Amino acid sequence: MKFLKIFLTYTLFSFLIIACSKNENNTIPIPQNTSKEVTIFHINDQHGSLENFSKIKYIIDKEKEETNVMVVCGGDIFSGNPVVDNHDKKGFPMIDLMNKVGFDISTIGNHEFDYGEVILKDRFQQAQFSWICANVDMNTSGIPEPNEYKTIIKNDVKITFLGLVETNGKEDDIIPSTHPWRVQNLTFQKYNSVIDNYSQIKETENSDLYIALTHLGENTDKNIATNYPYFDLIIGGHSHSKTNTTVNNIPIFQAGSNLNYLGKIKLTIKDKEIENLTYDLINLSTYSNYDSTLKSLIDTYNENANLDQVIGFSEAYHGRAQVGFFYTDVLKNEMNVDITFQNTGGVRADLNEGDILKREIYTIDPFNNGSVTYTMTVAEIKNFLKGSGSGFYYSGGKIEQDGNEIVIKNDANDILSNNTNLTIGINDYIPAVYDTYFTQTPTFLPYTTAEAIINYLSNNSSPINFTNYNNYFKFE
Repeated sequence: MKFLKIFLTYTLFSFLIIACSKNENNTIPIPQNTSKEVTIFHINDQHGSLENFSKIKYIIDKEKEETNVMVVCGGDIFSGNPVVDNHDKKGFPMIDLMNKVGFDISTIGNHEFDYGEVILKDRFQQAQFSWICANVDMNTSGIPEPNEYKTIIKNDVKITFLGLVETNGKEDDIIPSTHPWRVQNLTFQKYNSVIDNYSQIKETENSDLYIALTHLGENTDKNIATNYPYFDLIIGGHSHSKTNTTVNNIPIFQAGSNLNYLGKIKLTIKDKEIENLTYDLINLSTYSNYDSTLKSLIDTYNENANLDQVIGFSEAYHGRAQVGFFYTDVLKNEMNVDITFQNTGGVRADLNEGDILKREIYTIDPFNNGSVTYTMTVAEIKNFLKGSGSGFYYSGGKIEQDGNEIVIKNDANDILSNNTNLTIGINDYIPAVYDTYFTQTPTFLPYTTAEAIINYLSNNSSPINFTNYNNYFKFE
């Protein structure tokens, strides 16, 4: 027994000698914090664009063969592609493709609210990635409450993301830039009212990096880097910028819009700091490889949408303003009113010369806004145009500024008195945003503004040409 103890002691001692022996460089190895590597792919403001997801999946899958990968989105997933916006389950094709690509996380963009609360609830529940936003409270809407922040772990890499959304949608309220009637049960806060609450999250989570994943716009991201410098990185959205800059030693990135680009951030991390960073903004229009399975699914979504029906003809190319003149003129006829207005931000695309497809109208007007009419005095209309501070396309008579006054004329060029009643036709977003000036109960028409335009084109064979119109007014 004694011999056995001596033998075991000698064996253990010999093992320790061997384990602690010098290496080939004649040094004794000392445990150190080793570098970690991760690649973060990011997109933002895809607005329903589908086509390049097959390329994105191919790129991401190849990178996963080499290193840790995280895939993130800076918001505005919806609104802009009629295949997505008019799907039986509005928005679902985007969620489906993002799930299949393997997204890890997305902040909430202002256009996520465009379909209303019930639909957003369904899309949230269908997403296999995490939603984050620190300045929204879903209250009793039924929409799952997003995390303010979320820590993603890929093998040995641990990164925490904080989500923020812009709240500039209404002058006298704190809501995102979306239809106010579609967020009535939700509560928002300005980003700078909450961001300091999360200044210590990196330490609390014991994360390797802390990233702001925002939908605030490039200028606000730069402000965050200057005034809230506890982030290692900022990945943004909302301004549709191609951003690759550094402010206050904090790198800031944004990848354009409409899925034209894929941002690729390669990071080496050591001791919870960025040791090395390289950035590539991949132009997907010039990238040729794609995942064939995902491309087949995208093709199916496009084919099933039935949006390539020819409904009219345009004699010339129309830019955004000219489309606005066409838009309001058609609504004036369809809604049978004296005057119509359209907010400039509600015209989302140009119109090409030649055949007009149903797809094009839904691309021009993607928000499914309802059609409403009001009866207002000329004085009330002037008050709206002055007080809103915004510019509008219009049809019906002529609107001019004379010094500090607004002059409204009819089609015969007669000046209308302030007490003249006019019927006004608009999309329901306008009175929702400028509710101070639209206090009556409107007449709700049974079609969206896009449907009104499609109906007009489908039943009128005359080609359109609004290139010589200039019906725009903004009080200066």
